Amino acid sequence: MANIQGVAATTTAVNSNPQHGHNFALISLTSLFFMWGFITALNDILIPHLKGIFSLNYTQAMLVQFCFFGAYFIVSMPAGFIVKKIGFQWGIGLGLLMAAAGCLLFIPSALWHTYWMFLGAFFVLAAGITILQVAANPLVTLLGNPLKASSRLTMTQAFNSLGTTIAPIIGGYLLFSSVQGSAEEEAQRVIGPYVILALMLVSLAIYFVKIKLPQQTQAETADIASSVNLSLLQNRHLVLGAVGIFVYVGAEVAIGSFLVNFLGEAHIANMPEAVAANYIAYYWGGAMVGRFIGALLMQKISPRTLLSFNCALSVALILTAVFGSGAVAMWAILAVGLCNSIMFPTIFSLAIHGLGENTSKGSGLLCLAIVGGAIVPVLQGMLADAVGLQLSFLLPAVCYVYIAYYGFAGAEPKQYTVA
Repeated sequence: MANIQGVAATTTAVNSNPQHGHNFALISLTSLFFMWGFITALNDILIPHLKGIFSLNYTQAMLVQFCFFGAYFIVSMPAGFIVKKIGFQWGIGLGLLMAAAGCLLFIPSALWHTYWMFLGAFFVLAAGITILQVAANPLVTLLGNPLKASSRLTMTQAFNSLGTTIAPIIGGYLLFSSVQGSAEEEAQRVIGPYVILALMLVSLAIYFVKIKLPQQTQAETADIASSVNLSLLQNRHLVLGAVGIFVYVGAEVAIGSFLVNFLGEAHIANMPEAVAANYIAYYWGGAMVGRFIGALLMQKISPRTLLSFNCALSVALILTAVFGSGAVAMWAILAVGLCNSIMFPTIFSLAIHGLGENTSKGSGLLCLAIVGGAIVPVLQGMLADAVGLQLSFLLPAVCYVYIAYYGFAGAEPKQYTVA
């Protein structure tokens, strides 16, 4: 799952804390990466659950992702200002408490059986996660040797992938394991899991504001609001990379959101929701495993080449799923997760290449492009309502065609004049 990396941190001097202090703080931070990966992947289980409860069409069901990832876009800029004002540690605490508040909003949403309240709860929950990411990502880069910052961030994000892999299994068990009841009873099943999540988030908030994190003498967050300016837009590879992030996050989220319903199709796997939920772990788990494979391959293969290859393979797999049936179609769509693994960090690094002092601002622009996770699933939902669920997967295929182009030609650093 994509992380907000656009709020970069810079440090000119770090105090001489013992290395074990950094290690303790880093171990603590990994729990946050796991939690927001876990929470984000639960959406893939809740979408079909809410769709059945409220008798929604696909477009209406995808409003869950619209509200969730829309919060990333809306909250990123004010989150940067807030974290800059109160600091990384209190920013983490605030993000955790806001995310907990979003979880608790699931209680009245379920009791009053109101879909728009669920959507509001998703927005508040995602707003908290956004603040959390804005604070935690740059803090990880500051804990230790600056030359190994990328390695530390990659390691912590591996725990994010672990969260996205485990969440569908646990969520499916909690929501779909017992005998189906009335719509009101089904809605209230979400209360228990999200109350537990809220308690865990509050506990983490208390923990993080109490512990002693190594203090930096100077730490600044990049101003996302200043990212969108004409000088940045002169960098063609950055602009095309922002489009690449938009369609990649959109395609990744859209596929995950429709998987339970797709595997439930009679001519695909005819799986009940409880069983299909377990298979989503293969999709997100493939992305986790693929990161390690991709890291090895990139030592021998150009990142641009590997990006284009993975996208071409993704298109082939999606077409197999769209025009195939049975186990072949099922495993084809799940295998797209493996191809996704290297895409976000590769597009991101290619897009900010050569920006120099504008790197953090370019990073902020790419951060805003994560809003693709709000837009593309809704568009696929509209297609699914119009032409059928299976054919709607042609939209993510088109997204991967564009990313393949970006790796092949669009990532070449060029500049053009912006009028």
